[in-house]
Amino acid sequence: MSWSSVADPPDPGPGEVTLDVVATAVNRADLLQRQGFYPPPPGESEIIGMECSGRVAAVGPEVSGFEIGAEVCALLGGGGYASRVNVPAGQLLPIPAGVDLVEAAGLPEVAATVYSTVFGIADLRDREVFCVHGGASGIGTFAIQAVRALRPEAVIATTAGSAAKLARVRELGADVAVSYRDSDFVEVIRKATEGHGADVILDNMGAAYLPRNVSLLAVGGRLVVIGLQGGVKGELNLGALLTKRAAVHAASLRARPAAEKAEIIAGVRAEFWPAIERGAIRPVIDRVLPITEVVAAHRHVADLGHVGKVILTIPR
Repeated sequence: MSWSSVADPPDPGPGEVTLDVVATAVNRADLLQRQGFYPPPPGESEIIGMECSGRVAAVGPEVSGFEIGAEVCALLGGGGYASRVNVPAGQLLPIPAGVDLVEAAGLPEVAATVYSTVFGIADLRDREVFCVHGGASGIGTFAIQAVRALRPEAVIATTAGSAAKLARVRELGADVAVSYRDSDFVEVIRKATEGHGADVILDNMGAAYLPRNVSLLAVGGRLVVIGLQGGVKGELNLGALLTKRAAVHAASLRARPAAEKAEIIAGVRAEFWPAIERGAIRPVIDRVLPITEVVAAHRHVADLGHVGKVILTIPR
């Protein structure tokens, strides 16, 4: 990867704004796109980057509520690793009080993912058991805090790969933290929940965890797969699903139509932004690097060395 000059994006079209980007964040999908496995949706920028923070530089027709100079963060289909990007206005969020502009670059993707899956598809209720794999990841650290803030009586279980990460997820609000390297998460979580299991599982592993996730599900449980780090093909025990009246969902965010993304962003602003502003949810930032160190940033994420988000700042 290299940092070099490219053409500016065109003037914003109807319903779009142009942002001067201040910072972006590294997502695991960025690593896949770099490797050629996750191309952007048709019509989106070929430049990597699925979220950013910045200032409104231009406003297209049919846009209201965002003035030139406004500080915002945005969910993107692509283009975040650049100094300027066009984005539908429905995918913009104001910077929440108490969060600085650089930190805010790590909020849109995780917030939209957690809102649309845990609180949308899975419809997690209070007093249920929630399990998120990869609890020290960007999504994991946000999900733990969001569930604790919005479903305060839920039981939160998570997996992580080191003693330091296990300690950190407990600090964020996890009730049960399991080392996926040293323990059977099904056994540990079932014991901790007196045999109940998990009502909702948010999974980033895919095939490698599928049988164990189904085994862990409680009656009426919902498994939502959002990542395939452990492969794309696994064996699904339909008999177990029938017995438990359980469901398996697969969900992605990037390729959704703009109208669906706008609806998700509106929900994020209504449900999560107040919790962020009162301090119940905070961005968890592992490190901040200049965009010129993007290779080091990708290596750090690939090596699973991070807790929370890795941020890249964009020079002006």
